Amino acid sequence: MSPPELTSEQARRIQLRAQGLLGRVVTPHTGGGLRGDPGARRALGALRHVGAVQLDTISVLARSHELVAYARLGAVGRSSVEHAYWNGTAAFEYWSHAACVLPIEDWPLYAFRRRAYLERGHHWHHTPEQAAKDVLARLRAEGPLTATGLGGAKKGGEWFDRTDHKIAAEFLLATGEVVCTRRTGWRRVYDLAERAIPDELRAPDLSDEECITTLVARAGRALGVATRADLADYVRVRGDQVAAVVGATGLVPVTVAGRDAAWAHPSALAEAPRGRHRTTLLSPFDSLVWDRKRTQRMFGFDHRLEAYVPKPKRVHGYFTMPLLAGGRLIGRVDPAREGRTLIARKASFEPFAVSTAAKAERAIDHLADALREAAQWVGCDAVRVDRLDPPALAAPLGAALS
Repeated sequence: MSPPELTSEQARRIQLRAQGLLGRVVTPHTGGGLRGDPGARRALGALRHVGAVQLDTISVLARSHELVAYARLGAVGRSSVEHAYWNGTAAFEYWSHAACVLPIEDWPLYAFRRRAYLERGHHWHHTPEQAAKDVLARLRAEGPLTATGLGGAKKGGEWFDRTDHKIAAEFLLATGEVVCTRRTGWRRVYDLAERAIPDELRAPDLSDEECITTLVARAGRALGVATRADLADYVRVRGDQVAAVVGATGLVPVTVAGRDAAWAHPSALAEAPRGRHRTTLLSPFDSLVWDRKRTQRMFGFDHRLEAYVPKPKRVHGYFTMPLLAGGRLIGRVDPAREGRTLIARKASFEPFAVSTAAKAERAIDHLADALREAAQWVGCDAVRVDRLDPPALAAPLGAALS
């Protein structure tokens, strides 16, 4: 029997639904000591829905993890997002797709990665043995500490010039002896895993195969429909590891557009995804778009972060945010702020989105809506667009914004 056939449009809608961007599908979390903060419960629900939220130091409108919650929930308070992720009981930081905040209940699933780091003997740098002993001793004696409290985050030179104790803390975090469940002023607060992770989550000793099987299944749920490469990228395992376990995940083989062999979560095939499409600006690190190849295949959208590209060579801007509307990625915005004004240093539309007068009018309305909502969320009361591509739409956009 041949696998079910999905069109590109069906696959795209399934993925949007699975990512919490089509219809009201994010369920607020009911535990974690967040009952007095409904925004935090919703933000934690969004985290559990996508499985992992990537962290990054860049902050333009807001930090990336805040933007991920905003894209799905609208104007959830930024303090609520911080409370959801770093209240000490509901989530932890670890290496998943990249450096991510993860639901606390997923702690057992990363035992395979903790063992791999332990066997390798280092994370980014060689770990001084005495420094690791010192870090553990300090945490046992004094309680949770930041890198500064442990002896300084760096030696005073370049950002990567770290002290031995910072290197040791990062290695211990990678191996699971130390954990981060709280931050203060964007600084990690390190604690002993035996103190911060509940006993029932530290007790399971899952095999590598059990860990990877469950993580691949979670990736399939978070994406709805995905190729082997998509599944591997979502939780950063190898393609051959996915191939070895995918038959045990419960995911269903499908074909997309008559060419792509993929797997779908059974719930994604149960009924056609329906609901209102979210119109929003996405973080460049949002899980919908963090895989450039998947973004190109699913949306025909060439997504690239240019923050680390020399300014003269940038095409779209420093922190370009994809514009999601009507289930498609229809454009980009490179945002900034001046006082209480949100600025689009450059905004552009994809050619298909403005190929007719009617489409252009809709695209302008979508961009104006997204800019106004983002401005209100970050406390701005004005919006300015410095440059628009195509330039002929600048006047209609200005009228829509005013």
